Amino acid sequence: MTKLEFTFKTDTLFKMLFVQYPDLLKNLVCSLLSIPIETIEKFKIISSEIPPENYGEKFCRLDINMTVNGQLVNLEIQVRDEGDYPERVLYHWAREYSSSLPAGGKYKDLPRTVIISIVNFNQFDCPGFHSEFRPLEVKRHELLSDKMSLHFFELKKVPVNDLNVGNKLLLWLSLFKAETEEDLEKIKAIKEPTMEKAINAYQTITVTLEFREAERMRAIARHNEASALSHAKDEGRQEGMEKGREEERQKWQTEKELLCQQIAELKAKLEG
Repeated sequence: MTKLEFTFKTDTLFKMLFVQYPDLLKNLVCSLLSIPIETIEKFKIISSEIPPENYGEKFCRLDINMTVNGQLVNLEIQVRDEGDYPERVLYHWAREYSSSLPAGGKYKDLPRTVIISIVNFNQFDCPGFHSEFRPLEVKRHELLSDKMSLHFFELKKVPVNDLNVGNKLLLWLSLFKAETEEDLEKIKAIKEPTMEKAINAYQTITVTLEFREAERMRAIARHNEASALSHAKDEGRQEGMEKGREEERQKWQTEKELLCQQIAELKAKLEG
């Protein structure tokens, strides 16, 4: 097995590939949301660039924002389970939804806002790889509003033995799941035109100087992030040790003062 140096989950590749090849992004989103591609009248990428300073920004994240037939759609890859991803998704949805209301606008005109998350870990305790959440009444399951839709695609649960030309969703998710050259060749051998184009685009982008420089800068940012976290933990431990020593000093001082007081009282009694 030949391990891929970069996968479709690589954040800079994810952004560059789908911004430079918007037809592939459109195809991907249609597959993820089960939308017939011929019904898409308006498709626009909102976050079309990665500002150079973002590569060096600590704790930055890369995703793609777009409008699809009037809907706001946010697509993100999450590789590591940091324990708070559902809350993070809710925050992103709330931010995107609330910021789309213009000054003087009406709440009913807020657009349907969809967050799509492709995650490389098991988020939910269920066998299915796709989950969608909307605000429902807990007993009647009555839909409160169709303005919220949160999709999760768990790559660890995606089957890779049933790939065929007719199941575009599984083919796309298998591309994101691929970790080796053999995984890509297996998908390419199916000879589905969109998958072949996506793999060719991947191979083209990963050898460009632009991508290599972007990945180098991202590696520096990740290193700086790790160093910052490590430094914060070290400072926290040092502060904890100093606090502990100060508490011990105060405790000893209190005990010393109490002992001195007891000795003084005892001495007074004896002299009396």
